[in-house]
Amino acid sequence: MAKLYFYYSAMNAGKTTTLLQSAHNYRERGMRVLILAPGLDDRSGSGRVASRIGLQAEALAFGRDADLQAVVKADIAAGGRLHCVLVDEAQFLTRPQAWQLSEVVDALGVPVLCYGLRTDFQGELFEGSRYLLAWADEIQEIKTICHSGSKATMTVRVDDQGRAVQDGPQVEIGGNERYVSVSRAEFKRIMRGEGRIEPLQPSLRLD
Repeated sequence: MAKLYFYYSAMNAGKTTTLLQSAHNYRERGMRVLILAPGLDDRSGSGRVASRIGLQAEALAFGRDADLQAVVKADIAAGGRLHCVLVDEAQFLTRPQAWQLSEVVDALGVPVLCYGLRTDFQGELFEGSRYLLAWADEIQEIKTICHSGSKATMTVRVDDQGRAVQDGPQVEIGGNERYVSVSRAEFKRIMRGEGRIEPLQPSLRLD
């Protein structure tokens, strides 16, 4: 039976790597998959998802107004049976799009695997994550480590000096040079202004 899955984590936990491995596993068995990615995240180029370790694959970029159930129906009409839909950066989904993906599962019988952040740089749920947490059949955390050695569950947005950014838009695309994964305790400390975190070097862009 098809299910809606949500795999969440803080930054740099390997979400996209896991997505690409899942896509490879399906394709290795002769199954057809569709990878969806929000168009606003174009760090790897439009219509492509890429991991920090160099894996990459083509994806269908979508905007905030896209009807994802209609997109999947069109893909099936053009290419035949679809065995899985994989969604990168699923935190950027809108509420209607999260519901549409549940319809891909329930009405079309296609499994949907979503990968994304749970919370933003202020510790608040993203819209897409909120509704995936509410509606997904299965929810799983992809774990990563804080520089303190504890499990990282939060993400801090930092400036050039490694100080926590307190205000700003929820969505600001960036990588290692802007975001650092930390434990909840470290998140509180940094957000109180009691320290700084050395930003990591940005990942190399894949051509």
